[in-house]
Amino acid sequence: MTEPIFVRPVTRDDRAEFLDLMRASRSLHEPWISPPLTERAFDAYLTRTHRGDHEGLLVCRRETPAIVGVINLNNIVRGSFLNASLGYYAGAPFAGRGYMTSGLTAAIRFAFDDLGLHRLEANIQPTNTPSINLVKRCGFENEGFSLRFLYIAGAWRDHERWAIYHRRDTLGRTN
Repeated sequence: MTEPIFVRPVTRDDRAEFLDLMRASRSLHEPWISPPLTERAFDAYLTRTHRGDHEGLLVCRRETPAIVGVINLNNIVRGSFLNASLGYYAGAPFAGRGYMTSGLTAAIRFAFDDLGLHRLEANIQPTNTPSINLVKRCGFENEGFSLRFLYIAGAWRDHERWAIYHRRDTLGRTN
């Protein structure tokens, strides 16, 4: 069966649709994240996604192809670590429909198979139950708790640390 979504890199042509969706989704995102809401912020975000240590992926509906969410692979580290930190957010009109579960599953495949990463980490505020449930559905495991981990909405916020690992050994075989 074909997934109802696909993921693709964010481009300059996405600016208007992206910003409209993020502005319409403020109540869903606060106080968890602060996505780009202005043209200037979007341009800075796009610039960051073109660096070698970041990937910005849009989750899009296959049938329309409207943007339904965003998944970012941040702070990609190569070498012996092969790790990235995840950031993600749905558009409010599309929340709760399974699009982000499919999108995160596709992003995990992309990170492991295309980028060759070994580990992905998601740091989530403990009261953000929908986000915790998303990573659980996608196979992440809770690794611990980080006090005052990220500065969000004017304060240092505690986070739970969730991770998923590629199931292959050092020779590239899947376990």
